[in-house]
Amino acid sequence: MRATLEFFLRRLISHGSLTVRWPSGRETSFHGAIPGPHAKIAVNTPDAIRRLLLNPSLAFGECYMDGSMEPIDGNIADVLALLSVNIMRNPGGHALLGLHYRLSDWRRRLDQYNPARRSQRNVAHHYDLNGRLYSLFLDRDRQYSCAYFPRGDETLEEAQLAKQRHIAAKLCLDRPDLSVLDIGSGWGGLGLFLAREYGARVLGITLSSEQLAESRARAEAEGLQDRVRFEMLDYRALEGRFDRIVSVGMFEHVGVGHYRAFFDTVRARLDPNGVALLHAIGRSDGPASTNPWIRKYIFPGGYCPALSEVLPHIERSGLVATDIEILRLHYAMTLRAWRRRFAANRDAIAALYDERFCRMFEFYLAGSEMSFRHMGHMVFQIQLAHLQTAVPLTRDYITVAEQAGRLITAGRESAAATR
Repeated sequence: MRATLEFFLRRLISHGSLTVRWPSGRETSFHGAIPGPHAKIAVNTPDAIRRLLLNPSLAFGECYMDGSMEPIDGNIADVLALLSVNIMRNPGGHALLGLHYRLSDWRRRLDQYNPARRSQRNVAHHYDLNGRLYSLFLDRDRQYSCAYFPRGDETLEEAQLAKQRHIAAKLCLDRPDLSVLDIGSGWGGLGLFLAREYGARVLGITLSSEQLAESRARAEAEGLQDRVRFEMLDYRALEGRFDRIVSVGMFEHVGVGHYRAFFDTVRARLDPNGVALLHAIGRSDGPASTNPWIRKYIFPGGYCPALSEVLPHIERSGLVATDIEILRLHYAMTLRAWRRRFAANRDAIAALYDERFCRMFEFYLAGSEMSFRHMGHMVFQIQLAHLQTAVPLTRDYITVAEQAGRLITAGRESAAATR
């Protein structure tokens, strides 16, 4: 089987080079004709060779998790950078990899069937982990979504705050006491920010019991429980209307078969003069399927859609897309920051879980970063309304509102410092 795997690797590696140390100790190097990154790995068992040959998209991560495949003179991010560059430029390099992609495309609607009860189980799989884990690699506000780097050299905290201001600007929070619905409210950071900085009245909904408890505790600690309410609720069970609706990092868990229900819900719950904003991960190279390792270990039921899969449902809902923005490398930069913080706190995380868990999360963070750097993933923000007149005619108001938001924060912090 080793000879067959070597054959496929020779076909795959067209950029840079890969060196493999086999269980016997012998090394083989695969050199592409085009300069690129270099990586070296050890494949430690004959069984790992078999698994990598038969189902590489699942087995590669599993072999790293169990130690039967390991990087040499580098880390897993170096290996994944090399492989992602070559897979994107040479998709036919591994015949079985292409076959698995086609099979995954065929079954993707089944994988993404997410009725309410299954959605809650899927959310619990990832978000109901020990809360301390996330505090060890996220920013202080626990923003678990793409940050926004206007200059490119911001700290993670600065970039996540800039993301919140960017979203607030697109929500057109032009007066206090606007009612805001936050679908997929995470650990509550965005809802608390909108209430604290803009005087909004926020309902945040989540399917994670861990996030719900943390969000409620934060609201009470900040004295904002009269302005921000968090509930365990599926978006399909909502009632009432809201001046503004926002959803950040939740749409990836909806599933293609439920997009119509999602946008019908937004239409029904959004005030006739209201504004909504959807912030989600997408793909720029058209519809595909979720990587099987990610689907099994990280986000069961998850999928990052192409815009061509999203916009038809918006059109059918009767909502108007008033603005679309693509954030390209912002999530790659966010994931790099998370990956580095995870590495800096690896011993503490291993004490919470174990070595296998640490390897799983390392593979997840590094693989996700490379998806944004090399494999066509991006983040889209779609602003929605019932009326074309719900937002200003040009996008200048976004920059003006962001500048005003910085002044609001500075004024509040100055006032707090003088107390």
